[in-house]
Amino acid sequence: MLKIHSDKEQYAAYREHMTRLADIRNALALMQWDQETYMPAKGAGFRAQQIATLSELAHSMATSEKLEGLLKSLKDAPGLSETERKNITLNAADFEKQKKYSAAFVRKMSETISRSFNAWIAAKRENRFSLFEKDLDELILLKKEETAIVGFTDHPYDALLDEFEKGCTVKLLDKIFHDLKPRLQELIELIGQTKQVDNSFLLKKYDKQKQWDFGMKIIRDLGFDFEAGRQDLSAHPFTTSFNKNDVRITTRIQENDFNNMTWSCIHETGHALYEQGLPESEYGLPSGEFASLGVHESQSRLWENHVGRSAGFWKFHYPALVVQFPEVLHQISREAFYAGINMVKPSLIRTEADEVTYHFHVMIRYEIEKMLIAGELKTADIPVCWNEQYQKYLGIAVPGDQQGCLQDVHWSHGSFGYFPTYSLGSFYAAQLYCKAQKDLPEMEREIESGQTSGLLQWLRQRVHAHGRTYTSEELCEKATGETLNVQYFLDYILDKYRKIYQF
Repeated sequence: MLKIHSDKEQYAAYREHMTRLADIRNALALMQWDQETYMPAKGAGFRAQQIATLSELAHSMATSEKLEGLLKSLKDAPGLSETERKNITLNAADFEKQKKYSAAFVRKMSETISRSFNAWIAAKRENRFSLFEKDLDELILLKKEETAIVGFTDHPYDALLDEFEKGCTVKLLDKIFHDLKPRLQELIELIGQTKQVDNSFLLKKYDKQKQWDFGMKIIRDLGFDFEAGRQDLSAHPFTTSFNKNDVRITTRIQENDFNNMTWSCIHETGHALYEQGLPESEYGLPSGEFASLGVHESQSRLWENHVGRSAGFWKFHYPALVVQFPEVLHQISREAFYAGINMVKPSLIRTEADEVTYHFHVMIRYEIEKMLIAGELKTADIPVCWNEQYQKYLGIAVPGDQQGCLQDVHWSHGSFGYFPTYSLGSFYAAQLYCKAQKDLPEMEREIESGQTSGLLQWLRQRVHAHGRTYTSEELCEKATGETLNVQYFLDYILDKYRKIYQF
């Protein structure tokens, strides 16, 4: 019997539906980007309404009977390619999850996030958590409700982790952090017994416009396509993508801290290079989306740390930096600069932390989020808990909420479960970079001469090209030959800091 609609025709209809859904989601993302960059303050009320409307519309399309029928008809279709079958499988799983949310819940969550973000901006500006507490508490209650909607087996926080890193659980993270913590503490103690390097020159005055110009040059040199993206300023650096030909990154600049702009530029460029490397032909489909937040963070952490904080990178770029800021750097050698930018010292701000203490920042946020979602910590008690954890793990006193529990934008976005992906990303990054070194014997010398295109192309082929067709672990194994192995990260930081601190 002749089928009325061939598999290819059905797939084309499915593809058209997903493309339209992607158009709406990306229009929504554009409004959110504008909200964090250029939107006038008085526009907040209507913007929250507009974002909620688009969120509800996107949810309607993602759970429509039309899409359900297409996915069912294509489930076992023999005429599809391997990638097409994978897209159907992944979207079918997405559909079943999205169907659990009511339109009313989606709208309420969207409206609450918009209010929460604006409250966070005001609270951070005024250095007062109390201005954020009410909206955050409402958002946390919604996230708890979401865990019940989605469902979980062991810990409610697992439901939120899965949104950013499929299959990630509290049980898995507890083991990783439990094993990692003593190794990092031991390294910090070893460094503490040696002479501390000097980084005071990084805290001199660096002209804002000159910093911007230098950051733009670095971004371009790393391979970011400015005809397919742009950079702007925001309260908290972030990356957003509307398609591979329109990727937006942001940075922030402080005239008395060179670190702020530099590392946020390189970090966000890592995210952007991943987005610009996704398959254009797969727009709107899982095969055209990033694999996971852990993999996404692996790209940003790889470029920020393995490249941007390497001696080879500054062998090429440091002379231009001295020309840009001669009054500050003319007497600072390249070796002293390299040591300074890699100083290991407990600090307040996660995004400015060194590669060793950074993971204590992540662990603190992870523990707080777990307690909030499990109902073991009240929203009002976050500042006190935060400050106690920073004293316990990093030995530093938090002077105020702005430098404490208000420093990150994530909670105002409802992104509970995101923070652990930063550490996972660092572990994936070390493993990927080690494999790239083996596959590209000339890579280090190329970086010393300002060429990073070889590494970028390797990542494009091994990571970017596959979209979301593999899980993080599958992608890691396909790219490196084995699943995630934290030992690569430990070997990397021990070797690096043993040489810098000479112990």
